[in-house]
Amino acid sequence: MQIMLDDDLTEIHALFEGAPQTTEFKKLRKRIVRYAREAIEQYGMIERREDGSVPKWLVCLSGGKDSYTLLAVLHELKWRGLLPVDLLACNLDQGQPGFPATVLPEFLEKMGVPHRIEYQDTYSIVVDKVPQGRTYCALCSRLRRGNLYRIAREEGCSAVVLGHHRDDILETFFMNLFHGGRLATMPPKLVNEEGDLFVFRPLAHVAEVDCEKFARAMNYPIIPCDLCGSQDGLQRQQVKQILDQWESNSPGRRQVMFRALMNARPSHLLDPKLFDFIGLSTKTEKEISENDEIPLLR
Repeated sequence: MQIMLDDDLTEIHALFEGAPQTTEFKKLRKRIVRYAREAIEQYGMIERREDGSVPKWLVCLSGGKDSYTLLAVLHELKWRGLLPVDLLACNLDQGQPGFPATVLPEFLEKMGVPHRIEYQDTYSIVVDKVPQGRTYCALCSRLRRGNLYRIAREEGCSAVVLGHHRDDILETFFMNLFHGGRLATMPPKLVNEEGDLFVFRPLAHVAEVDCEKFARAMNYPIIPCDLCGSQDGLQRQQVKQILDQWESNSPGRRQVMFRALMNARPSHLLDPKLFDFIGLSTKTEKEISENDEIPLLR
């Protein structure tokens, strides 16, 4: 579907109020919205229900640039009738010392965005359980995800929507490749382990630099992560540096690698669970002769 966005920014969701009037920003906004809509359609994120009811999505808002971009884009699509779902923004306050607890509630109230703020002190658990010198990310993510699933169920949501972008997906692929010994990454759409909720990533095709430019131009109140963000030498940071260097040496390489994730060929890899190498056979002479075409005479 071709998405047409008005050049007049007056008829627009409150999340876009005060948007820069420059041509550059308008192109950026249209590109992000278009990529998000393409991912939503390509991976079948909109559930079509026989009873005609409207699905409800829990949109996870951390206060970072990516989640602000996600929130704005989804409300833009819904505002324009391109996303027939109900949206509930959710921030999980994990009890990090110094976390500005009033920033997101005030922002969401001002923007007229339906939301839920949940306080769960997972920070203390992570700091207590993770040995000194080890990274917090795995346990922190697991605890956060469990709480978000619970909230989604309590609110009657069918999907938890996350703000991971193209670069997150690439970095996760290389982390699995370098450290996990498997070819895997964050899919744009999956079902949780319990089997009762979808997990969506509508920004899967959007570059991180676009999220950064967008959130900065909109002057959204960014809240940094003082837990994992305070640790040096993380595997993800190392992978990010490698990708940055590759991109610097060969601009556009990130997008080429991302397209490769959408063009997998199991017959040209080594996993016998994905391709029947044992059952692979050649054609018989009879089959070859039957399929031979009579060459055209010139």
